[in-house]
Amino acid sequence: MLKSAPQAAQKASDTASDEALIAQMAKDRVAIEAVSPEIDGGRFAAKSIVGHPVRLEADVFGEGHDMVSAAIWFRKAGDTDWREAPLHQLQNDRWAGTFIPDEVGPFEYTVVAWRNVWGMWRSEVSKKHAAGVSIALELEEGARLLADAATSNRGTKEERNALAALAKTMAGADDAARFSAMMTDETAALVARAGRRQNVSLYHRVLRLTVDRRKAAFSAWYEMLPRSQSGDVHRHGTFDDVIAKLPYVQSLGFDVLYFPPIHPIGLTNRKGKNNSLTAEPGDVGSPYAIGSEDGGHMALHPQLGDFDDFKRLVAAAHKHGLEIALDYALNCSPDHPWIKQHHDWFEWRPDGSIRYAENPPKKYEDIVNVRFYDGDDPIPAVWIEQREVFRFWIKHGVKIFRIDNPHTKAFAFWEWVIADINRDHPDVLFLSEAFTRPKVMQRLAKLGFHQSYSYFTWRNTKAEFAQYLQELTQTDQRHSMRVNFFVNTPDINPYYLQSGSRAAHQARLVLAATTTGNYGVYNGFEICEATPIPGKEEYLNSEKYELKAWDFDRPGNIKADIQLMNRLRHAHPALQAPHNIAFYNMWNDNILYYGRYTDDRSSFLLFAVNLDPNQGQGANFEVPLWELGLPDNASIEVHDLVSDYSFVWHGKIQQVYIDPAQRPYFIWKLVTPRGAQ
Repeated sequence: MLKSAPQAAQKASDTASDEALIAQMAKDRVAIEAVSPEIDGGRFAAKSIVGHPVRLEADVFGEGHDMVSAAIWFRKAGDTDWREAPLHQLQNDRWAGTFIPDEVGPFEYTVVAWRNVWGMWRSEVSKKHAAGVSIALELEEGARLLADAATSNRGTKEERNALAALAKTMAGADDAARFSAMMTDETAALVARAGRRQNVSLYHRVLRLTVDRRKAAFSAWYEMLPRSQSGDVHRHGTFDDVIAKLPYVQSLGFDVLYFPPIHPIGLTNRKGKNNSLTAEPGDVGSPYAIGSEDGGHMALHPQLGDFDDFKRLVAAAHKHGLEIALDYALNCSPDHPWIKQHHDWFEWRPDGSIRYAENPPKKYEDIVNVRFYDGDDPIPAVWIEQREVFRFWIKHGVKIFRIDNPHTKAFAFWEWVIADINRDHPDVLFLSEAFTRPKVMQRLAKLGFHQSYSYFTWRNTKAEFAQYLQELTQTDQRHSMRVNFFVNTPDINPYYLQSGSRAAHQARLVLAATTTGNYGVYNGFEICEATPIPGKEEYLNSEKYELKAWDFDRPGNIKADIQLMNRLRHAHPALQAPHNIAFYNMWNDNILYYGRYTDDRSSFLLFAVNLDPNQGQGANFEVPLWELGLPDNASIEVHDLVSDYSFVWHGKIQQVYIDPAQRPYFIWKLVTPRGAQ
């Protein structure tokens, strides 16, 4: 029975549709799965540092016994052409490789794979030849594969010419010559570099990478309040007083000098000493109660100096190897100019009074909050004005911002403003001061924050430290969250430090400075100042509410320890490898024992820290000789980096005794034997 014209047309249409669908589905013949890093299915960018290798892994495999090859494609965002770096097979179809972003700014990357036809042919021919089977037809197939490979436009001109010349020679050669020439590693390498790829398949996503300057991942912060730098509790400090302190901060080895807010402070509901509700005459108030008749977030507290003074401070800091970091606290005193200018930016109570900041049952009477939304809708003017605050300070030489309580502000705002600022100023860094739930902290990091406060302050036991550091360095968090281990802050006086024990401060310093790339101290830590408000993790006579005059030469200080830590951090590449930390056996739960190392193990340091500041602790421990490819009975040269002397350990099991009255830590450098991995 003949089909009608409409039926024939419909069948032709269906066939064309099937053919198009088949062509589309058959396009990516090689499977590419489980790419890492990939943050939330590509929703967020992974993070890296300029010049630092980015390790990528993926599952890549073909049909049946097909051999495949794979590579990383990467480029600066906005570029047209991809650059390529090889992937190498690990095991069970898992592949890995690295690429190195060479600029600060946004990058893109993905995975490409293809059927390794030449590799499959070579494997088949070698097996048949070894078994004595005739390979004449296979050699002819190989010659034709070479001729096809030579039609590629890949590789250099010289490589393409060499491939074409080889293909031409093979077309007329005898079997012995063909086998000899086509089975070499050199020919395989030439085909890989310049030959045509078959069944090229792409991963279904192009992923994003944020490439930052080195200080995003490796920095040492020193926090001070400029108003307390006069040396006299009766005289408000100035920027000139801070300039006079720069040689001291530099001598300790820090590279970021961080100030809490330096803006005008309100008078309404000003807090008195120790956070009292009533301020006495002369009380300076909290610097976080921002705004007065002298201005708001784009003004300076007049007693500190003017913008010419600030400009001189920024320039002087750079001469001392320091960058200034400013606190961005989106808090407003009831006297802030925004309240009169923008009534709708704030929350108002039914009785017409403004809503103060609260963390029930706590109430902060000297602070009110700006709101980002009016019901379901954003308030764009608020978002734009906050961006202008950042732009203002960037124009005044500030490239690092510590953000106060970002988790209490709109997530979408941070994603928008950080991307917007970094589009024009890719060297600007943002530190998230969010002590909140883990998922919230991680979300802020994924939204774009370059560094994050952490739970370091509340980790005390050996098991807690090991678990937390492994979480930060061995899970997917390492791709998005860079922690900054602050040992203390004006707000946080940890219970572990409250005895004022020198050994406790030394132990915390070593842990913060040597387990991660970014760490910080608030001034007073170096003299073991830790007098608490009883029962609270707060400082008695807190500098947040009064001027202080610090004696940094006070007996019992740990300035030498700080100088040593900062010196070691810069001298040893192991301490600059962001995720390379391992915990080894030391049979005493009071001693945390860990190693830091480079990928090639050419720089390998061991740390033993006594977590008990009151008693000496001893233990047997394992020297990780296996990490260097050495047997358990090997001898290895060791350099004590604290006392600066060398000795030899014989065998894997050693002993140590750590007396906190002397110092609560040991740091050893393993002298890598020549020929070790």
